[in-house]
Amino acid sequence: MGLFGKKLKQEHKVMLQVERAQGKRLPEYHRATAECPQPERWSMYDSMTAEVEVLEFLRTLVTTIKPKLIVETGSFLGVSTLWMAEGLESNGLGKIVSCEYDPVVFAKAKEKIAASPLSSRIELRNESSLEMKIDGTIDLFFSDSDLPIRALEIKRFLPQISPYGMILIHDASSHLKVVREAAFELEQQGLLSCVFLSTPRGIVLAQKREGRK
Repeated sequence: MGLFGKKLKQEHKVMLQVERAQGKRLPEYHRATAECPQPERWSMYDSMTAEVEVLEFLRTLVTTIKPKLIVETGSFLGVSTLWMAEGLESNGLGKIVSCEYDPVVFAKAKEKIAASPLSSRIELRNESSLEMKIDGTIDLFFSDSDLPIRALEIKRFLPQISPYGMILIHDASSHLKVVREAAFELEQQGLLSCVFLSTPRGIVLAQKREGRK
């Protein structure tokens, strides 16, 4: 039984685990895969936020490519949002628009981000990535929402993503399958060029093919 007198959603279970862990860094416990046979060499804050090493990669990517506009889908508790915002702050420019569909999770993320000195770099929205409207050209797109809709949201925003920008897709391990297969399909359709990084949960680094020179 949970927050609303019924079975807890997975996101809400993890929220409670995060509160108990109090920011403690833990060994990654997602199962081993052919591409990542020793996941315990990575670390995590919780089982839904990106691995700590992936968070570090996101921040470094932001400081490397200097995006003016980042769009993130699936904020969860705002941890990856804040790590990317750190990169923007270091750059001295840019903002991140991030959406979280679950209202309970959104409320927690909003509270966390409001308490951060980086909040001016972040626009957090309580809506679906399939309904969210974004103005301008997207320089970095981080897809980390519900697994079955990743391909749909990427296709939806692809016209707005700069041909020189980057697309990152989390949860693309061979164990999770859904996102990995979607990324391969987007590549086979000629929409993306993908590199599959061998992390415990898997992450795809991609760029759209149309418009590159």
